[in-house]
Amino acid sequence: MKFSKTSVALLLIQLALVSSIVAKYLYQRVVCPRVWAHAVSYDRTLSMRGRYLGLQLTVDGCQSTLPSAFDVRFPRNIDGTTRPNGYSVASPQPVKFRANLKIQNNKLVAIRIPEADLRSTGVMVAALPGSSCDALRLETPVDFYIAEHATIMTPLKPGQELWVEVTLPPQGPPRPIQLALKDDGAWRPLAFQ
Repeated sequence: MKFSKTSVALLLIQLALVSSIVAKYLYQRVVCPRVWAHAVSYDRTLSMRGRYLGLQLTVDGCQSTLPSAFDVRFPRNIDGTTRPNGYSVASPQPVKFRANLKIQNNKLVAIRIPEADLRSTGVMVAALPGSSCDALRLETPVDFYIAEHATIMTPLKPGQELWVEVTLPPQGPPRPIQLALKDDGAWRPLAFQ
């Protein structure tokens, strides 16, 4: 078998492209901040095949505001005044807005981007009806790929929570690193081997 110069050059170009993407992700995994976020796993269909968990991450939006004051319900004191921290979603429909993500006090925090700001892309956050401000969800799920023969613990038992450690790159959604199961306050990392 003899390779032409063109096919060898094309192979080297493809290897360089794939290597640059891998190097970028490895660099961001080392440099970018990490945080554990509560996740909800659900089954969805992707055009690509393979074993994965679709994870919707929970973010804290208490430092942010929703697009409309009519969508918010603030807790009140006995005298009728509002309490300064926290709110819940009063809208009958999910409220969606663009937000920038950051890490504060070991939490993944969403700060709403005003509609007038067209430069920032951010990520879409969904505030579900009746949810509290610290339980907003990222609309776009992250995929956690697992080995073909790994056993998946689904559904979760009562008292169990699924957590995922993510890196927060400068742009784009968080990238998952590892999973853990919180069972009655005890953490157990999940290794899918």
